[in-house]
Parts: sequence; structure tokens; C-alpha cells
Amino acid sequence: MAIAGLWLLSPFFPARASTVGMVELDGPIGPATAAYVTRAIEESARRQDECLVVRLDTPGGLLDSTRDIVRAFYASPMPVVVHVAPAGASATSAGCFITLAADVAVMAPGTSIGAAHPVVLGGSPGGDEAKPDNVMKQKMENYAASYAESIALKRGRNAVWAVDSVRNSASVAAEKALELKVIDLIATDTADLLGRIDGRTVNGRTLHTAGAEVATIPMTSREKAFQILWRPEVMFLLMLVAIYGIIGELSNPGSIFPGVVGAIAFILALYMGAVLPINTAGLVLILLAIGLFVADAFTPTHGILTVGGIATFLLGAFMLFDPSEGSPRLSWSIVLPAALVTAAFFLFVVGAGLRAQRLPVRTGSQAMLGQPATALTPIGPTGGTVFVEGESWSATSEIPVAAGDLVTITGLHGLTLQVQPTPPPPS
Repeated sequence: MAIAGLWLLSPFFPARASTVGMVELDGPIGPATAAYVTRAIEESARRQDECLVVRLDTPGGLLDSTRDIVRAFYASPMPVVVHVAPAGASATSAGCFITLAADVAVMAPGTSIGAAHPVVLGGSPGGDEAKPDNVMKQKMENYAASYAESIALKRGRNAVWAVDSVRNSASVAAEKALELKVIDLIATDTADLLGRIDGRTVNGRTLHTAGAEVATIPMTSREKAFQILWRPEVMFLLMLVAIYGIIGELSNPGSIFPGVVGAIAFILALYMGAVLPINTAGLVLILLAIGLFVADAFTPTHGILTVGGIATFLLGAFMLFDPSEGSPRLSWSIVLPAALVTAAFFLFVVGAGLRAQRLPVRTGSQAMLGQPATALTPIGPTGGTVFVEGESWSATSEIPVAAGDLVTITGLHGLTLQVQPTPPPPS
């Protein structure tokens, strides 16, 4: 009877509507992305969502951060669905690993996946400095291939293609990926995706996603700030600000503000350098360009060193990040204006500051040496008075000077000037 009563009352107590968590990864994969995905999985699990949908569009990213995301997928208590979307999106490099690691891998029509060949950080210590060390490159390639294969085998996907995407940078469109069993489904948008995975059993759990409410999990302010900072353009600009600030402080001692700003930017650039793939040769060329700019302020080369500094700066900027396929690079729209602004900064700001430091003293008591003055009273070894720069000063002279004569200041002893008669101009 009790069961029958509950059944009769059930229409008045409808079941809780199912919900689906949603995160959007649009851009490079880095530490902020990994932290965001891990937090989203935990939050979605607490809400008891049917699954977490990761909407993906990425050109790649760091292997360490990719591993963190894959581990979070493996440890997730609920299914994780990766949807490469919208049309025109791609799951390149790190995105390929992430898609393969999902419980359900889905792509939208007009998207692509693959080209997971690893990027080797840094340059070789000698010889061809723009190419990564061949031994390290081979080690990274072997590791990435075995890692992609293990992910594909765990999720029951095409392991042969996964290895090929690493070793040969294989890339396929959504339809071909479905045919090769790289992904599970093709869905146009989120509503289509939820309808297609409804009733699907994943890890012993049947999904009820048709008509489910989609709850987007946004990035926190801290994650957004870190995601913005994790870009080669930002690190490049931070490095320039550090250079401008520190050298500006050195060329104009006592300014304080440029030095503080430069020091903060330098610390942030060092932090970013530990994350981004920096090429040592590019950094050395940029430092050499700065040396040429500074040298031009001291030597009469008529701008030759500045021109050489601009060329060296451009070359170093393009080599600053590892030139291997898939690595972040700086565009002409950023590098060229930065080179011209840097050259102008050293030519006008730093150059003027350095030249000003080499000028003779123009203020204070030392600036009076060599200045002309008028004798107000007769001046001799015992003393007298002169008028200089609107003030009367005590003065002494080894050669007697009559009142009204012109004298030249030759020394200063305390508050007493030492003068000598000014010779008359030649007739």
C-alpha cells in the first residue's frame, strides 16, 4: 500500500532535471587550462551532473599540462565528453591527446584532429643553433608516440593512427576520424551532442542527457589572468618593459618608477620563461641588439650600430621561441613595431640620459668655476666682494683687482671665491 501511495504521489514530486557541465577550451593548452579542467571536473561531480562536456578548439600546448588533463579525465567519477567544435575548430597537437583521452570523443563537421608531433624545447648547444638536439627530439617523439598509443588503447580507439599522428603529424577531418574509429560521434552543436549521447552507457553508467540543462563552468579571475599571461606575445612585451625600465633607471638614476616597473616585469618574464619554450639563441641575439643600441650612444657611428641592432633584434625576436613545428611564434605585427620602438628608446631616451651624465656640472657651487663676475670692491689677497649670478660673494685674488673690473672665478674655498682678473679682449 505504501508503495502504491508513493506511486500515486509521484506526479506531484517530479524527478530532478538532469544537468550537464560545460567548459570551453579555446586557445593554447597550459597550466591555467589544466587547473581549470581539474576544478571543473570536481565541481561537476559535486553537482552530480550526467557528464562534463569539454568544448575544444586548440592549436596545441605544453605536454606537462596535457598530461595533467589526461590524468584528470582518468580520475573523473563521471564521464567526460570532448567535443571539438564549432566548425573550423581543431584538436591539434595537445588537443589530439585530450580528445583521445575522453570517455566520449565527438567532433563537429568541418573540424580536424591530429598533428600531435611533440615540440622539443630549447636549441642545440652548438652547431645549428636553430634546430633542437636530434637525440632529445627522438626521445620526445618516442615518448609522445607511446603515450598516444596507451591513451588510444585505454579508450578503445585507433592506436595505429594515434602513433601516426605523432610520428608523421597525421591529421584528419571529422568524417575520416569517425571512419578510422579515432572518435565516437559527429555532432553539429551542443544540443545535437546531448541528443546523440543520450542512453549511451559509459563506464557502467547510462547517460540521460536529452533535454538536459547545460551549466557552464566559467574560469575564475585567477585562471583568466594566468591564461592571458601564458602567451608568447605577453612574455615578449614583459621582457621589453623590463629592459626599458631597468636601463631607463640606470641611465637616469633616481627616477625610481622605471626601475620598479622594470623589476616587476623582469620577475614575471622569468616566471613565463619557465613555462614557455624559450630558445637561448634568440635571447642572446636580443641582448646583443641591446648592446649595439647602447654602444651607438657612446660612439660616433652615425647610426650604423643602431641599424645593426634593429636587424639583430628582429632575428632574435623571431628565434626567441622554439622554431619547431607547432611552437608559439611572434608575428611581424608585434616584432617590427617592438624593434623600432626599442631602437627609438635607446637612441633618444637612453642616449640623452647617458649624454647628460657626461656633461659638465651646471648647477651648484661647482658650476660657478670659470664664470665671469664684477668686482664690487677692490679685491686683494685679504679679500673683497664680487657680484655673480645676482648675489654678492666674498672673494680673494692674488693679483689686486680694482672695483668695477671683470674677474674670472677660478676656485672656491668654503664660501669664499678665488678670482683673477679677466684679461681684456684682443684689439
